[in-house]
Amino acid sequence: MIRVITNKDLESITDIYNYYISSTTVTFEDENITVETMQERVAKVHAAHLPWLIAENDLGVVVGYAYATKWRERFAYRFSVEVTVYLSPEHEKQGYGTKLYEALFAELKKRSVHSVIGGITLPNPASIALHEKFGMKQVAHFKEVGFKFDNWQDTGYWQGALK
Repeated sequence: MIRVITNKDLESITDIYNYYISSTTVTFEDENITVETMQERVAKVHAAHLPWLIAENDLGVVVGYAYATKWRERFAYRFSVEVTVYLSPEHEKQGYGTKLYEALFAELKKRSVHSVIGGITLPNPASIALHEKFGMKQVAHFKEVGFKFDNWQDTGYWQGALK
C-alpha cells in the first residue's frame, strides 16, 4: 500500500535512512539523523506543498518512502522538483520503488510539476534502472564530487518530463 506519511512513520523512515548513511554511499551524509531531524525535513516538504509517500507491505510494515523537493528556490524553477526514493534493504527488488514512483509522479502531475530530476551516487545500477524505467535520461555526470568512506564518489543526474 502507498499512502501519505504520518507522524507514526517517522521512526521507521529514520531507521531506513540511517542505514544508508552508515552503510552506503547512496547519501553523502555521514552522521545518523534523529527522528526530530527527519520530522523537520518532512515538514519542509509539506510546506512546499510537495508529496512525501510511504510504502507498506501486507503486514503494515513501512518498507520505503519517496518524496519530492524543490529543485531550486528561484521562481522560474517552480515546475521542477528533485525526486528521492529509499527502501529498507530487506525489501529491495520487490517492486516497492516502482510503486512509490508511480504514486509520487501521479501526485506531482496533479500539482503541475513538469520536470523531475533524480541524483544518483555512481555506480548504482538499481537506482539507474528505476529512474530509466520512468523515462528519465542521464543529463549529467559529476566526477569525484563527494568524499565518503575514504573514497571519492561520482554522482549523476537523471531528468524526465511528466506528461
